[in-house]
Amino acid sequence: MAKPDEFGGSGLSSGSEIAAELVRRRNMDQEVRGLLPGTRPWPAELLERLRIIDAENTAFLKRVVAMHGWPGITLVGAEAAEAAWLLAQHADADGGFQCHARELLAEAVACGDASAWHLAYLTDRCLVAQERPQLYGTQYFDNGDGAGMRPRPIAEIDKLDARRVEVGLGPHADHDAHMRGR
Repeated sequence: MAKPDEFGGSGLSSGSEIAAELVRRRNMDQEVRGLLPGTRPWPAELLERLRIIDAENTAFLKRVVAMHGWPGITLVGAEAAEAAWLLAQHADADGGFQCHARELLAEAVACGDASAWHLAYLTDRCLVAQERPQLYGTQYFDNGDGAGMRPRPIAEIDKLDARRVEVGLGPHADHDAHMRGR
């Protein structure tokens, strides 16, 4: 398998190569996030490791998108397409790219080449970064005040579950219970 720094220029030419690297990077992302303790403050060395991984993954995904467009199911398969979404989801340090990825993902969803629920999560992530209310209630936070996890502001909460159904997400109450139980 190629090392992350080997993917300059034309290094990523096949969908299978891109898929393998997306899945490898997703696994690394999740491994480090799995090390974060349930309570804050999180250890500085883990946060730094996560910052580096997110930056490298964002740079990689930018190169893939520039060379091939959104890495959807047709190009990389369902597992790697989900991995690409996760890398975009965690590209918070580059909000411009994250929202550009959301636009590309929206096009892929419209063509049946990506999952609508991926778009819902990334849409909420972009809205929250812009300090706007989210649409699908996917984004939560814990500011360490002892109140635990709670959702970021949600637009038109009375229509929330209808929006969630449209993208294949279950009721918000179920998601809320899961998030608060973390």
